[in-house]
Amino acid sequence: MRIAELTTPALVVDAGRLERNLHIMSEALPGSRLRPHVKAHKCTALAARQAAHGHAAFTCATVAEMEGMARAGLGHDLLLANEVADATRLGELSRRGVRVTVAVDSDETIDAAARAGVPEVLIDVNVGLPRCGCRPTDAGRLADYARSAGLTVRGVMGYEGHIVGLEDRGRRAELLEESVAQLKVARDLVGGGVVSAGGTGTYDLNTLATEIQAGSYALMDTAYAKLGLPFAQALTVLSTVISVSEGWAVSDCGLKALGMDHGNPSVDGAEVWYCSDEHLTFAPVERVRVGDRIRVLPAHVDPTVALHEHFVVVDGDEVLERWPVDLRGW
Repeated sequence: MRIAELTTPALVVDAGRLERNLHIMSEALPGSRLRPHVKAHKCTALAARQAAHGHAAFTCATVAEMEGMARAGLGHDLLLANEVADATRLGELSRRGVRVTVAVDSDETIDAAARAGVPEVLIDVNVGLPRCGCRPTDAGRLADYARSAGLTVRGVMGYEGHIVGLEDRGRRAELLEESVAQLKVARDLVGGGVVSAGGTGTYDLNTLATEIQAGSYALMDTAYAKLGLPFAQALTVLSTVISVSEGWAVSDCGLKALGMDHGNPSVDGAEVWYCSDEHLTFAPVERVRVGDRIRVLPAHVDPTVALHEHFVVVDGDEVLERWPVDLRGW
């Protein structure tokens, strides 16, 4: 099959760019130095390619992702980097031989892990992003409580999500120092050996972390592209022009095919005006015709992928494979 035969909108992955991205990261963070975050692509076939590059431990955002990775034979070492109030399904995974670790930041989430039989936890620390995580100075008490409940505390986790997307590298590094200092306080109180942190935007800056939880590097998006990272845009949404007017055109790729929380997508050689449910309205530099195919670059890869059922892996105009986005849902 050729790209021209695809039904649009279609989630397209350039095979060569993907492999280069995976190789670059494996050179920068070999083996256990990287724990890829599968929430960015939600695809066990892509996770298998990451494992082939030496990254056998993975980060997940949902229990369903943990279960899907285990079904695919990728359960060597899975971290749910998210608190849960009911860890029953995680306990079931652990009893089936999957190595399961869950993030905890309270007595209640520790109790949930202990009740379910999840054996290992990381103490999640708030390092500046107002989301999950305990205060750094509370980490030691929580670690003691977890151990008293029979859990193994592998170490600490702290995600600098408020920093990873800053375009100014100097500013990124400056603010990261503040986050790292907070995480170091927690590490010294908790022990355990593991410091799990970071993302694509700080993969080469966070030197405290023993493992980096980067995910977007594999496919990339226009938000991360602004940071000057060595990873190429491997993901686009293929779209068909369906209407042409004087000064603008419309394609069949709208809000229901794109993650929009980071703003409008981009189209090379055009100015994107806006997206509506099923339409992308843009002003092309050169005239387009109804039926033309365009490549739409999403601003945020994670929610874009979650809107699609499969990836189409291509080499130039040739379709090589279809990979199910099989980790969708909860």
